[in-house]
Amino acid sequence: MKMEELNYYYNKFKFGEDVFHNLMQKQIKEILLVSTFYDAFIFEQDGRLTEQIFGEYRQLNLSITPKITSIPSGKKAIEKIEETDFDLVILMMRIGEVGPFELSKIIKERKPNLPVLLLLNIQSDLAIIESHRDEMSFIDDVYLWNGDTKLFLAMVKSVEDNLNVAHDTEIGLTRVILLVEDSVHYYSIFLPLLYSVIMKQTQRLIKEELTDINKRLRMRARPKVLLVHSYEEALELYIKYREYVVCIISDVKYSRNNKLDENAGFHLIKKISADNRDIPIILQSSDTSNKVKANKFGAFFIDKNSKKLLHTLREFIVKNLGFGDFVFFNKNHEEEARVKSLKDFELVLSKISDESLMIHSDSNDFSNWLIAHGEVILAKKIRPMKISDFVSVDELRSFLLKIFKDVRKEKTRGKIINFDSGRLTEMNQIIRMGEGSLGGKGRGLAFLNALLVTMDFEKKFANINISLPSTSIIGTNEFDIFTDNLPIDSSINQLTDGNIDEFFLNGKLSHQLEKQLKIYIEKIKYPIAVRSSGLLEDSQSQPFAGIYRTIMLPNNHPDDNIRLKQLMDAIKLVFASVFLKSARSYIESLNYKAEEEKMAVIIQEIAGNKHSENHYYPHISGSAQSYNFYPTSYVENNDGIASIALGLGKSVVEGKQNYRFCPKYPNLETLEPKDRIKNSQKEFYALNMKQSDFDLRQGEEITLSKLDLKIAEKEGSLNNLVSVWDLENNRFADTLDAEGIRVLTFPGILKYDLFPLAEILQQILDIGEVALGSPVEIEFALNLESNSEKNVLPTFYILQIRPLSIATETFTIDKDRIDKNKLLLYTEKAMGNGVIDQIHDIVFLDYNRFDKTATIIMQEELEKINERMKKEKREYILIGPGRWGTRDRFLGIPVRWAQINKAKVIVEVGLEDFMIEPSQGTHFFHNIVAMQVGYFSIPYSSQSDFIDWKWLFEQQEVAKYDYFVHLRVEKPLFVKMDGKKGIAVIEK
Repeated sequence: MKMEELNYYYNKFKFGEDVFHNLMQKQIKEILLVSTFYDAFIFEQDGRLTEQIFGEYRQLNLSITPKITSIPSGKKAIEKIEETDFDLVILMMRIGEVGPFELSKIIKERKPNLPVLLLLNIQSDLAIIESHRDEMSFIDDVYLWNGDTKLFLAMVKSVEDNLNVAHDTEIGLTRVILLVEDSVHYYSIFLPLLYSVIMKQTQRLIKEELTDINKRLRMRARPKVLLVHSYEEALELYIKYREYVVCIISDVKYSRNNKLDENAGFHLIKKISADNRDIPIILQSSDTSNKVKANKFGAFFIDKNSKKLLHTLREFIVKNLGFGDFVFFNKNHEEEARVKSLKDFELVLSKISDESLMIHSDSNDFSNWLIAHGEVILAKKIRPMKISDFVSVDELRSFLLKIFKDVRKEKTRGKIINFDSGRLTEMNQIIRMGEGSLGGKGRGLAFLNALLVTMDFEKKFANINISLPSTSIIGTNEFDIFTDNLPIDSSINQLTDGNIDEFFLNGKLSHQLEKQLKIYIEKIKYPIAVRSSGLLEDSQSQPFAGIYRTIMLPNNHPDDNIRLKQLMDAIKLVFASVFLKSARSYIESLNYKAEEEKMAVIIQEIAGNKHSENHYYPHISGSAQSYNFYPTSYVENNDGIASIALGLGKSVVEGKQNYRFCPKYPNLETLEPKDRIKNSQKEFYALNMKQSDFDLRQGEEITLSKLDLKIAEKEGSLNNLVSVWDLENNRFADTLDAEGIRVLTFPGILKYDLFPLAEILQQILDIGEVALGSPVEIEFALNLESNSEKNVLPTFYILQIRPLSIATETFTIDKDRIDKNKLLLYTEKAMGNGVIDQIHDIVFLDYNRFDKTATIIMQEELEKINERMKKEKREYILIGPGRWGTRDRFLGIPVRWAQINKAKVIVEVGLEDFMIEPSQGTHFFHNIVAMQVGYFSIPYSSQSDFIDWKWLFEQQEVAKYDYFVHLRVEKPLFVKMDGKKGIAVIEK
C-alpha cells in the first residue's frame, strides 16, 4: 500500500463520509477589513470583534474561525491584496483617498472572483449609496453595522452560501432558504437572527450524534440562505434551485421590472404557487394591513416591528422546515404518531398505518425531514424512490426500515462513540465508557479499526467478515478516580501481589461506571474479555505487552448481579496489575514509576463459538509480525511471520507449541515431518462454560480449561485444521478420516485456501506498517463457522495492533573475515543490532545438569541471580537451553521478564536431547526490543553456529548454583550484532 492511498483513507475517516467532506468546500478563512484606525479600534475595543467572532464560531461548533486583517486605507489595501490571498474583503465608507467604490473596482479588475462587501456604520450613509448606484456594481452587497458581532458571522456565512450552493445542492441535497429583502437596515438585523435560528436548530438536531466529528461535519449540511433584493433575482434563483428550496421569506415591497413595486412579494407568491409546490412562505411587512392578503395566499405573515420577531421566526422554522417533530398523520389529517429523533423515527416506522406511510412517502416528507436533520445519506437513498417502484406497502416499509438500519450502522462503523445501550452489540465500533485516554491497546485498536472500515477492507474478500469484536473501553479517568479513592501511597510497594489484589477488590468503582456496567450486563450475554490498556502499553518506545492482565469471563451466571460483580472484580484486578511485582519491576527498568501509569480497560466480546455445553473458543487464534527475526530458506526479514493455534490465543502469546508460517509463503515447510509432529500443538485452551461461579483471586486461568486435541475432534473443531501422519506411507494425509497422529498444520486454510488467512495477514501487516511508520504486530482470531440460511459467514477478528521496534542503523559483519577462534559465540540466528562492549558477567546453565522437569526450580534460581545483579547494577549474558519466557515449562525455562531484566544478551541453546524450535513468543520479544537486548539462538544441529563451551567451563566462577554458573571476566566481552543479516558474535 502506498502512502498516498493511505492518506486518502485517513482523510476520509477524519472528515467523515465523502458527501459531508465535500460540502462547504469554499470557506472564508482570510478576511481583509479596510477601515480607519478609529473604526478598527471601535470594532475591537467596544465590540471586541475578534474575541466575539471566535466565541460565536466556537459556540456553534463551526470548525474554521476566519482571521481578520485590518488595513487603514484604500492604498494600503491594494498593496495587501497583491501580497495575500484573501477570501473576502469588507470595506468601510471612509477609507481615505481611494474610496470604497474606486477600491472595489480595482479589486474586481485584479481578482474578479473575490467577494467584496460594503459595511456602513452610519445609517445616513445609505443616502450616499443611493446617489452612487451606478458605482455599486463592483460591490457584492451592503450591510449596516448595528454593534452586534453576529452580523459578521451572517455576512461570512452568506458569502460562503453563495459560493457553495450550486455544488452542495447537487452533491448533498442541501436545502435552500430564499430571503428577498431590499432594506439594508432590516436585513442587517434579520439575517443574523435567521442564521442564529438555523444553526442552533441544526445543533439541537445533531446532539444525538454519537461522535464529535460527525457533529462538526453535519453542520455543513445546514440549509443555505440566499439573500436577494429584487423580484427578478428571486425568481431566477427559485427556478435554478427549485428542487431544493424549502422556504421563501419575502418582503412585500421591493424592485420589480426595475422599479419599486408595492406588491412585488404577492406577485412572487402567485408565480411560485402556480408551480404546484407546497413551499412554506413568510411574508414580512411593517404594514400590518398586508396580513389579510398574505393569509389569502396561504403565506405566514410576520410584522417587522413585532417585539416577538425572533420567537415567531424560530417557531415557524421549527414547525415548517423539518426542524421540529415529525408528525405522522392520516388522510383526515389526524395525528397517528410524533417523533423527535432518528431513533424514534425508525421505531415508529414499523408501526404506522399503511395509509400514513403512503401519504408521507408520496410527498417526500421523509426525505425533507431527514435532510433537515442532516441525514443526507439516508435522504439520498430514499428520495429517488417512488411508490410505484414497490409491489406492496409492506415491501415499501421493509425497504425503508432496511435503509434506516444500514445507514445507522454505517454511520458509527469504525468510530469511537459515547455510551449508548442500543449499540453495545454492534461490531466495528468502539463504545467509550467514561472520559480520558483509551490507553495504548485501545488507541491501536481504534486506529486500525477506523482505517480498515474506512477502506471497506472486508469487501476485498468475498463471503467472509473482517471485523472488530463488540468493544467498549473505560477511559483512564476512571482509574484516576478509583486510585484516588483507595488511596494509594508508597506503602503499596511493601504488599504482596495477593494483598494488592485484595486491596483493589475492596475499592469502589464510580457510580456512573457502575450504572453503565449494569446496563452492559443486562444487554450482553456472550463471553467477554477484560483487557488492560495502559497509557504506556504497546507504544513504540516502551512496549508493555504482556505485562498486565487479561481476564476471560464466561459471563453465563443466571444472576445478573453476580455477573456484574465478576465484571467489576475483573476491572479492579486489571487496575491492580499496574502495581504487581513483575509490572513494577518492568516499569522501573524503563525509568518510570508505577504511579505514573494510568490504566484504561477494554471490555471485548471473546471471538469464538460454543463448541459444546462446556467449551467456548475460536477455531484459530494467532499473532503476526511484519518483520521476521528468524527468516529461513528464501524468506526475507520483511516477509513477516505468523503463529497460529487452535483455541484461545494464550497458546500463542505465551510461546507454547503452535504453528508458524510466513504469510507471503504459507506453504513453505522448514521442518522435517518428525520435527513437525514433535513441535506441534498437543493441547489447547478454551473458556470453561461449565462453571459460572468462580473466584478471580485464584488467577487468570480460573475460567479456562486446558484440553487435549481429542476433545476438539469430538466437538468437530478440527475439520480442515489437521493433517494425519500416515505411518505406513510415511506422509501426511490432510483428512481426519485417516488413522494416525493428529498434527495441527491447518492445511485447509494455508494449503487449500478455504479461508484467505495468509492474504488477509499480508495486507493488514502492510497497511499497519505504512500507517504506524514501523514494523507492526497484530493479534487476531478466526471463526470458520458458516451458515447460509442464517447469513453467518466465516469471520476474521482483529484483536490488537502494536508497533514492533526494529533498529534502523545496521552494524555490518562480514562473516568471511571472522576469526572464529577468537569467539565465544557465533550465530546466524540473531536479533539485535549494534555493539555492546561493557559486559563482564556471564550466567549460563550447566547443560550437564539440565532436567526439563526442573525448569520451575531453575526459574527461581535465576530470579535470585538477577536480583543480585540488579543490586550490584551489573548486566550479563544469559545462556540456557530451550525457549526463554515460555509458559510451557517443558519447552524451556518459564521466566518472566522481571526475573531476567538485567540480561543484556540472551541466548537460546539447543541440546542433543532438547532441540526446540527458536522462540518468537510475542510479548517476550517486545520487552527485549524495548530494552535493546541481543537475542541469539544456537541450534544443536547447526553446522555454522556455536558456543565455546570449553572456554566457559575453564573460567573462574563467581558463584556456582544447583543449575547455573556465574562467571566474571576481567576483559569486557565484545558483542557485535548485524541486524540486517541476522548474524551476531561475542568476542572473548
